[in-house]
Amino acid sequence: MTATIERGAATAPVTPPRAAPSRKRVGLLGSSNGKKAVMAVTGAVMVLFLIGHMLGNLKIFLGHDSFNDYAHALRTLLEPLAPYRTVLTIIEIVLVVSVVAHMWAAISLARRAHHARPVKYVAKKSQAAGYTTHIMRFGGITILLFVIWHLLDLTFGVVNPKGFDAAPADRMVAGFDASRWWVTLIYLVAVVMVGLHLRHGVWSAFQTLGWANRTRYRALRMTAGLLSAVLVIGFLAPPLAITFGVVK
Repeated sequence: MTATIERGAATAPVTPPRAAPSRKRVGLLGSSNGKKAVMAVTGAVMVLFLIGHMLGNLKIFLGHDSFNDYAHALRTLLEPLAPYRTVLTIIEIVLVVSVVAHMWAAISLARRAHHARPVKYVAKKSQAAGYTTHIMRFGGITILLFVIWHLLDLTFGVVNPKGFDAAPADRMVAGFDASRWWVTLIYLVAVVMVGLHLRHGVWSAFQTLGWANRTRYRALRMTAGLLSAVLVIGFLAPPLAITFGVVK
């Protein structure tokens, strides 16, 4: 007695291979290099603004009139060719767009890195790397909240004791009065966070541009640290001088 095996039942069905999914073309802003470029450009815009803002704040040491003249000059740039406050408004719009674009690029890059490595490494990150990550993540949020408070205090006068109608120098002195020491403390913490954020951001920009080779490594690290230190000291000098009665 012989057994027969049907050929069709003995072999498994063979399915044709699936075609590889077509990748969508992404533009410059959709690529990692494009997002890094956005961060570099917007970061440069914000650094230039910080330098100019710091130099303007230091005019309080030259007297109230000098500081008020600086504030008035910002609002009358290019007059009479441009209406009152036109140039300052354009600068503010560019700054806001830069901040939003900077945050968008940072969040997009962070999400892309997370999706590329959804499973955490077994080895723990170094303490320095974890520290930097927390500074950049929570420091950015802290800076954003502080900027909102700073505008409400010294620009619009909403939370300032002197109000909006007072002269800029009077608002600044009243804002950092010794009785409002907690405002100075918040300002100090926020400015230090800005300095740490800036130091890491400038250094990352150097790395992205490919400048951080062995011959330039040390010099560029010192440049990033020196720039952030100068800005921190320059921004902290006026409020501390007012709080401790050096400037009245």
